[in-house]
Amino acid sequence: MSSTSDYTPPKVWTWEKANGGRFANINRPVSGATHDKELPVGRHPLQLYSLGTPNGVKVTVMLEELLASGHAGAEYDAWLIRIGDGDQFGSGFVAVNPNSKIPALVDRSGPTPRRVFESGSILMYLAEKFGAFLPTDIDTRTECLSWLFWQMGSAPYLGGGFGHFYAYAPTKIEYAIDRFAMEVKRQLDVLDRRLADNEYLAGKTYTIADMAVFPWYGGLVKGWLYGAAEFLQVQDYKHVNRWADMLLARPAVQRGRMVNRVSGEPSSQLHERHDASDFETKTQDKVAAGA
Repeated sequence: MSSTSDYTPPKVWTWEKANGGRFANINRPVSGATHDKELPVGRHPLQLYSLGTPNGVKVTVMLEELLASGHAGAEYDAWLIRIGDGDQFGSGFVAVNPNSKIPALVDRSGPTPRRVFESGSILMYLAEKFGAFLPTDIDTRTECLSWLFWQMGSAPYLGGGFGHFYAYAPTKIEYAIDRFAMEVKRQLDVLDRRLADNEYLAGKTYTIADMAVFPWYGGLVKGWLYGAAEFLQVQDYKHVNRWADMLLARPAVQRGRMVNRVSGEPSSQLHERHDASDFETKTQDKVAAGA
């Protein structure tokens, strides 16, 4: 790999498979399936195919919040998609999400299965389906959706930008790290100023905007992402920290963070979720044993 000081982009870019980096084995410049593999289907109307990354956590938190609010129709099966193994390129998964990214949802409650992909779209779909966590008055609804789309547009700078170059890239590039660290701190400041005068992102109401932003930026200030808490001095954003602690105290958020999680303390992992009782019976132990 060329150093940043002597690299000149070629006239035509070509794919070099051995380009290094943590995710080099799954990154490619084409879409579509690489192998045939059907997706499993459980007994509930909602079938989630995901992994406990920040984008995946958004949806499992939403589903657990719906269940906690009494929406029995939100019962779901959560199947583990190991992106490091390329599960997202199986034919069944690509049929649900042609972009080959988690999470992906299939709603089988109607006469024809309905696919939903992109985490923000899934949150909106579930909120509208169950009439929950998306305000109905136009002012609060607009504020909620503005922050939801802010997250969808901002998080790639945090994950694919800062996270990649700070934690995963095979070469530490000062310019790239400085550029994205500056942007992430600007984003944290945007959130901190908003939360200084508001309990939640949409105002006084807990919404899908909070569920979308929390796994990324709440996770960042809690020290869960990229080992970068000290580097970014996340303790300075006291209002984001207050908000993150408040959300983390919610039992549904705690459960949602466990689902499809494959890292951290074993007690914090629930590789697959097919019933509420799985939080006690440790589905991950069955999966690890090949059951």
